[in-house]
Amino acid sequence: MDVRAWCERWLGSIPVRELFRTGHLAVVLGVELADGRAVVLKRRPAADRVQGCVEVQRQLSRTGFPCPTPLTDAVPLPPSPATDQTRAQPASWTPPADTPSTSGSWTVTAESYLPGGAQLDRDADRSRLFAEALARFVRLAPSPDAVPSVAPAPPWVGWAHESASVWPWPDDMDVDLNTRPGPAWLDDLGRRVRDRLLAVRHAPVIGHGDWESQNLRWQGHQLHAVHDWDSVVCLPEPAIAGAAAAVFTETGEPFEAATIDETERFLEAYARAAPGWKAEERAIAWAAGLWVRAFNAKKASLTADGVRVLDRLAYEAEPRLRRAGI
Repeated sequence: MDVRAWCERWLGSIPVRELFRTGHLAVVLGVELADGRAVVLKRRPAADRVQGCVEVQRQLSRTGFPCPTPLTDAVPLPPSPATDQTRAQPASWTPPADTPSTSGSWTVTAESYLPGGAQLDRDADRSRLFAEALARFVRLAPSPDAVPSVAPAPPWVGWAHESASVWPWPDDMDVDLNTRPGPAWLDDLGRRVRDRLLAVRHAPVIGHGDWESQNLRWQGHQLHAVHDWDSVVCLPEPAIAGAAAAVFTETGEPFEAATIDETERFLEAYARAAPGWKAEERAIAWAAGLWVRAFNAKKASLTADGVRVLDRLAYEAEPRLRRAGI
């Protein structure tokens, strides 16, 4: 696909300079247009849920929540291998070297470029600040019936997948995790946590399912921008908070999942920001966080980092299970 032609059609101006490119599962391209606007284009494998994510982002942007403003809806892009391999100037869809190869149809969106900010300093009151920011997100988000569906949830929060097997298909590996046996304790852990979460009857709300440090930017202690809107989810609020509490410390470097104490402080702060939580809500939150950690560990078991990830989860599993009431 020709980026120049796409921008001219959907944004009314052509790109004159590439600002950056990045991506893992998607190709993310920053460009300056001839009319002076700086925009971010994102191409990812086609999925019906993308339009719902765009609409949630659009509505939160209108409330003043700190995030880029969508400039288009989700635009389908049929496969065209010959064109996709052609470099257009000043930018093409050629992905970064570490982007997994994916065949099939694509979806493209454009949003405003919101530069600046930094990941929150380790010495800041991270647990409280991340928890309060997520509670604000959930409070300002539209109701699930006011936007197109964002189902299914990404696999790291996808315990409600349709298969009877424990593990959903991963987003970044072409492998059925259920055919890769063991360790037995991890498969058993995943099964127990999944059963606990499938029994939850709380009404779902809209939230962010990948509330990692690397997806947020701050100016001092002020939230500047939330990114990764493809990770919008519709889940019970305690599950959204619990998943975030398990991963909010992750900066993109290895082995930075939240400790039990950090998770505890996050959930305490979230409960203060969203009054009404009782023992059941806290248990759901711990279960959701443990699912994220178990799913990530199952994937890691297939990699060179597996031993370290598995050892840490094995050490933390029992206290997290107790807090989840499992």
